[in-house]
Amino acid sequence: MGIHVAQPIIKNIKDSRDALDFFEMVSLPAEDERTQEIIRSFPTVYIHNWEEDGEYEVYVGESNDIFKRTRQHYDLSFDRSRWQSRLAEKNASLFIIGHEHFNKSLTLDIENRLMHYMMSVECVKHLHNLRDNPQASYYPMEELDEIFGKIWKGLRKENGILFPAESAIKDSAIYKASPLHKLTKDQERAKDLIIEKVAKARKSGEAKQLIFIDGEAGTGKTVLNSSTFYELYCMAEENNKDLNCQLLVNHDEQITVYEQIAEKLGLTGKYGKVVSKPTAFINSHSEDEPVDVAFVDEAHLLLTQGKQSYRGKNQLKDIIDRARVTIVMFDENQILTAEQFWEAQILEGYRNQAKRSGNHIVLDKQLRMQVDAETMDWIDAFTKRRELKKIPRITGGYSIKIFDEPELLDLEIRKRAKERDSMLSRIIATYDWEYSSGRKPEDRLMKYWEVFIGNWHKPWNRELEADLSRQEKRRLKGLAWAEQPQTINEVGSTFTIQGFDLNYAGVILGPSVKYRDGKIIFDPSASRNEKAVRNRTLSDGTKQKFGEILIQHEVRVLMTRGVNGLHIYACDPELRAALLRAERERKEL
Repeated sequence: MGIHVAQPIIKNIKDSRDALDFFEMVSLPAEDERTQEIIRSFPTVYIHNWEEDGEYEVYVGESNDIFKRTRQHYDLSFDRSRWQSRLAEKNASLFIIGHEHFNKSLTLDIENRLMHYMMSVECVKHLHNLRDNPQASYYPMEELDEIFGKIWKGLRKENGILFPAESAIKDSAIYKASPLHKLTKDQERAKDLIIEKVAKARKSGEAKQLIFIDGEAGTGKTVLNSSTFYELYCMAEENNKDLNCQLLVNHDEQITVYEQIAEKLGLTGKYGKVVSKPTAFINSHSEDEPVDVAFVDEAHLLLTQGKQSYRGKNQLKDIIDRARVTIVMFDENQILTAEQFWEAQILEGYRNQAKRSGNHIVLDKQLRMQVDAETMDWIDAFTKRRELKKIPRITGGYSIKIFDEPELLDLEIRKRAKERDSMLSRIIATYDWEYSSGRKPEDRLMKYWEVFIGNWHKPWNRELEADLSRQEKRRLKGLAWAEQPQTINEVGSTFTIQGFDLNYAGVILGPSVKYRDGKIIFDPSASRNEKAVRNRTLSDGTKQKFGEILIQHEVRVLMTRGVNGLHIYACDPELRAALLRAERERKEL
């Protein structure tokens, strides 16, 4: 139950000096005395915004004197290098937001959250703010969520395009990877360490330093990455210093998300290309001219042997050689292909290098999944220890459900996807069905590559994209697989979902996941993922297979995607029976 607080005051006026004068001298005096007092005497939050060809540019601020502060902005409008010049050029509007409980700390947090939300809105192409300023404890911090919710609803009534539903924002990939998240204490400590090390390296000229951050899925690696990356650019701008900071990730969809963030925050316009894939970075930079900082998100996706355009032997080594400081975010449990597999002694060598310099950080608090310790242990037991334990009671809203038919799983996920707070619910599966992006199925009667289970079937991976019109493709460009509406009608794999969240994950455990003699079995012979089951040539020249452990990783990736719940169907009859038994035992407790 929410805290009962008063409604906010929201005024929307034309963003010009004349309109502000009229509001101050004519409109406001006509309001009731309380409204006058709140606008004139209390801190306020404000939003400058202007639209062009369906896209918005936005500036969010807070002030103890809205009239003085806004006129200061108008005084700068003559300078075409500043965003304020756009107020005179465009048909801009100004939202002024007040509340009877506003104080400095609360308005700063409201400002921060508005910035976070606005950057995540699809139609906002540029947020003209430098950085956020998250607050620690204050009174009335406990009212923040309630007040902000009412503010956002009020803004939606004024402009539903610029201020869409909160659920749509929170489900967006940009929101989840945003540098404007409020960090945990562990993340703040890690961020401070990175900034300190970067400052020392730039001062000394030292290169090839490594900061190694271990953390499983959902522990906040991506947010820490993006927040620190953006903070360094903000600090450089404030101190009028040059900085060459690169953000690298070997994942097509995540690259797109980071590129959008860099564009919206103005980094691309000021500094050029700051986001790229590791191979592109390696090929375009030399050891003789190292960049200041290289952030590597999803470092477990780096190649550890040559492939296609990458001719080296170890992408991490090549990146370290081209940067003063390299920060890697690593999760061994998300390595999915043979060419990404790390030999233990090499991986430990990098960890130990970081440890010797005091640069090893572990993030171990689960931030993604709304799950209690007992339920997390059940998932850990299944995906790490190959144990099938009794399914815990549903607590805290997170649910594990088992289905004995794929049709029923499909219906449940469709039902979830129609609900406002769980629209990002999809079916995903182990890579146990044939798929090729470069050719069509050999069976001429098949239009798509599909997942077949008995009489139930569904397109597999990104097959439905081809049916979209050119206009639809443009509209959906840049959205993650799960954010695209047509994907409710297909099944995704680890390669479509890795690095992204779902509200509810409908997981199909294909024939490669079995249950025999009381143990979970991961069977490479039943997998169609050639990248996982092929031979890997080790540094000593010997060949070895890692399919079993890579399928285990695949299952863990799938089973940790759901923020609010995990729904499972198993193709293997023995596994399905065992899961249903484990669910019945929960109900009988």
